[in-house]
Amino acid sequence: MRLLKGKNFCDLGPIPYAISEIKEKCIKKVRDLKSGVKFARERKNKKLPCLVAAHQNRIIKVGPGIDPVLQENKAVNIRLAGGRMNGLIIHPGETFSFWKTVGSISKKQGYKDGRIINQNKLVPGLGGGLCNLSNTIHLLVLDSPLEVTEFHTHSDALAPDGEKRVPMSAGTSVYYNYIDFRFRNNTDQDIQLCIWCKDGQLYGELRSEKPFPYKFSISEEGHHFQREGDKYYRVSKIYKNTFNKASGELIDKQLIWDNHSEVMFDYSLIPADQIK
Repeated sequence: MRLLKGKNFCDLGPIPYAISEIKEKCIKKVRDLKSGVKFARERKNKKLPCLVAAHQNRIIKVGPGIDPVLQENKAVNIRLAGGRMNGLIIHPGETFSFWKTVGSISKKQGYKDGRIINQNKLVPGLGGGLCNLSNTIHLLVLDSPLEVTEFHTHSDALAPDGEKRVPMSAGTSVYYNYIDFRFRNNTDQDIQLCIWCKDGQLYGELRSEKPFPYKFSISEEGHHFQREGDKYYRVSKIYKNTFNKASGELIDKQLIWDNHSEVMFDYSLIPADQIK
């Protein structure tokens, strides 16, 4: 709901914000009921034989301004949510939904306060860090023939890059239940999602019954930082590339994100040679 002078109803205070959240959650549930989408539910302990894609990243981040307690809590949240989806089978025609799989979260279930983005600020919040998990799943899907059907972004500049810039290392947003990440199995065989944590690392795999004839990669063009007013933004275009596995020929290049992300870390840490 939008009011005069460009203000949203949810910006008027905690109560209007809570009302807006309830409205969005109800809308999402009604749309799902009407859509007829079949969501993936079955889980199997035994892994399917063929590895389609694999990805891993360190869960705990360290650096200036990063609260170590919230990072430890993030690790707890990821282990809990990841355990709900490990081994999930997505049959042909079925859709994976992050929130249909994980369900609502609460302190009673063991979830803790981690970092969340609220009104463009990094603040503590219950279940913080689950965007790290959704982003890992998104990376797996981008390395496969599966079709992303719902994707929301937040900042792709939450922390300084490491030694090497990794496109899509962040930026996939989830918030129960109306900001979801979903993908559809548009192939003719079962796909399995495997998620686990070990030694401070988050591991993810997509597996299938038989190999696919294509391979995939992500590329980034025009990456730089730019100042707009008193803020800085990361700007780039990110593509998904599809290759014929046998010949190596590029057969498709699809823009998946026209990236314009507000920098959420100390501006002094932005590499000077990357500012335009």
